[in-house]
Amino acid sequence: MRESDHMQLICESSLLEGYLCEDEVVDYSHPLIQDTIHQLQTATDSETERVRRTFEFVRDTIHHSWDIQSPQVTCKASDVLAFGVGLCYAKSHLLAALLRAQGIPTGLCYQRLTLGETADTGYVLHGLNAVYLTSEAKWVRLDARGNKPGIQTEFSTEEERIAYAVRPELDEIDYPTIYAHPHPTVVTALQGQTDGLHMCLPDQL
Repeated sequence: MRESDHMQLICESSLLEGYLCEDEVVDYSHPLIQDTIHQLQTATDSETERVRRTFEFVRDTIHHSWDIQSPQVTCKASDVLAFGVGLCYAKSHLLAALLRAQGIPTGLCYQRLTLGETADTGYVLHGLNAVYLTSEAKWVRLDARGNKPGIQTEFSTEEERIAYAVRPELDEIDYPTIYAHPHPTVVTALQGQTDGLHMCLPDQL
């Protein structure tokens, strides 16, 4: 069992409505977001199917910046969609926007990971999402980072299928909080950069 499978997630907001709100980064009123939702959903879809389809859309159609060595930096959900590229944080902003626009509570989660295989390589924050499934009456973490050799994330309501299993012995951290808004540390880092290949990413919350 992975460390995160039995981790108790903590809601920052006591109300589910807190995970449906729009902000500057999760800008789901934007026409691009709205158009995409209309393309993704059909009237007969269950909640679970809508979440699965939306998750797979962000995972598979938005490129992870590092995977394709793109210098483009995106932060706002609408920009991630417009440019078709983003870091893990940016992709989590888009997934939150697309799901919140469909009335599905979605939060932001973070992990602190080593850059390499050992602690002396330094650390970096990783961003993912938590989605509240009414039909299951529980929060499920989803990681739309994007698959590549060695990383395979999937939609699952039973066991987490996220990109990284945290290794506590290397001082990696699975932050248990489900944030209602993108963390200011992450937003500041993304908004202050213009070159995605040479940017300084946060290493802790």
